[in-house]
Amino acid sequence: MKVVVIGGVAAGMSAAARLRRLDEEAEIVVLERGGYVSFANCGLPYHLGGVIEEREDLLLHTPDTLARRFALDVRVRSEVLSVDREAQLVRVRDLADGRLYEESWDRLVLAPGARPVVPPVPGIERAHTLRDIADLDGILAALAGGARTAVVIGGGFIGIEAAENLRHRGLATTLVEAAPQVLPPLDPEMAQPAAAELRAHGVDLRLGGSAVRVLPREVELADGDRVPADLVLLAVGVRPETALAVTAGLELGPHGGIRVDGALRTSDPRILAVGDAAEKAYAPGGGTRLIPLANLANRHGRIAADTLAGRTVTAVPAQGTAIVQVFGLTAAATGRAEKELRREGRPYRALHLHGGSHAGYYPGAAPLSLKLLFDPQSLRILGAQAVGSDGVDKRIDVLATAMAAGLPVTALADLELAYAPPYGSAKDPVNLLGYLADNLLTGTTPTVQWDAGDGGHGLPVDVRTKAEHERGHLPGSVNIPLDELRDRVGELPADRPLTVYCQGGQRAHTAVRLLRNLGLDAANLDGGWLTWSAGTAAAAA
Repeated sequence: MKVVVIGGVAAGMSAAARLRRLDEEAEIVVLERGGYVSFANCGLPYHLGGVIEEREDLLLHTPDTLARRFALDVRVRSEVLSVDREAQLVRVRDLADGRLYEESWDRLVLAPGARPVVPPVPGIERAHTLRDIADLDGILAALAGGARTAVVIGGGFIGIEAAENLRHRGLATTLVEAAPQVLPPLDPEMAQPAAAELRAHGVDLRLGGSAVRVLPREVELADGDRVPADLVLLAVGVRPETALAVTAGLELGPHGGIRVDGALRTSDPRILAVGDAAEKAYAPGGGTRLIPLANLANRHGRIAADTLAGRTVTAVPAQGTAIVQVFGLTAAATGRAEKELRREGRPYRALHLHGGSHAGYYPGAAPLSLKLLFDPQSLRILGAQAVGSDGVDKRIDVLATAMAAGLPVTALADLELAYAPPYGSAKDPVNLLGYLADNLLTGTTPTVQWDAGDGGHGLPVDVRTKAEHERGHLPGSVNIPLDELRDRVGELPADRPLTVYCQGGQRAHTAVRLLRNLGLDAANLDGGWLTWSAGTAAAAA
């Protein structure tokens, strides 16, 4: 069997190497348009900022090392121009000398990846992208030429990583994002701390606007402002590379990626597609999605190799679990966001929790914010988000695993998680989400969401201390500290609903139980002052 793999980075090289481990006799040819294969593209921003010091550390393999270890015929600077399904040939241009030739195949793997989205903005050709080693080298050359100011267009994961690392290099950096928030996979109240962190580290954050023109040393924004820009970096998203699939007559999916089945076969069973070019089955919402993540690309490359080797395999539907560093913060998400569920009109319930990365009495505990979304009927977890300076990766991975396993949200309370004071709490924040869900579902503690509006559930009652109240509070709220509530309950109207809140929700839970036991109609403001203030700040941005 002769297998030709088009694309030699994450998915393509994973497929080729795995196939060799399964089949020593197969002839395996890898055709890569760029000059490098098997490089760590997720590490590119960190070399840009000097965090990863050596460029060579990003180059995991070369054609020579792959030939020696796996007996792979890897050809860089080899652009596939077309796929002839009937003759089972690909037409190739050698970019080194312009030579054209044909390569036969018995099975074909499409792993061409995705290309950066380039908006139709005058002067945009001056902007750099950051997808491969050539892109990295171009940016480094611009920096070596004396660049002192930079504009990053796009506030997603790559844009934020680029902005952070340009600040590490000492450049005055502006981040422009057309949406009203950074980090689109997160909901606005969860993304707000990341925006604050960017600003705290000197990034000039321009939300809700767009670049309309790229000038020689400036970027002009939609509001007419001009921002200094010796360097312009474009990070507004990617589109799947599907030209070869389209010209070959292969079917595309509803989102414009290559349609594949569970074994990653295209509409032609002799041709497989993996990586960013292929649509992924999506677990939390059904259907398919474009999910350009390296871990999925590697995993699906492996599954494609198993399919080629005759094994019966099926790709597990993806959840889109992702994480990003934002200077001293970490933000992560898995599954659905609340804004998506609202758009679709799908029933859900939301929980916000503000806890600590580990036991509060042990030195170094850091604030940790979690958000969980679940189906009120099936109790299945639909999505989760986490933001904090420590412990975010641990919690999002636990929640992603629980979600993949189909655990009901209430089962989070019973997860037996590792605990010692330096690492966690006796009631881990993940466990507490399970308790919150149980209290909500049983009616023990009804909740009101931060964006329910002034009439969400009546009179706001602040049960924090007087000093906390004076530092900031909900409009029109009454301040009765929790420890004084029993003695002062007569100050509250018995004929009006009450929205009780504290800093993060725990004291308010105790207050709600007290008030409800006394016959008052009280609900907890979910996530307390921290969630409300973050959400309203995001809405005002």
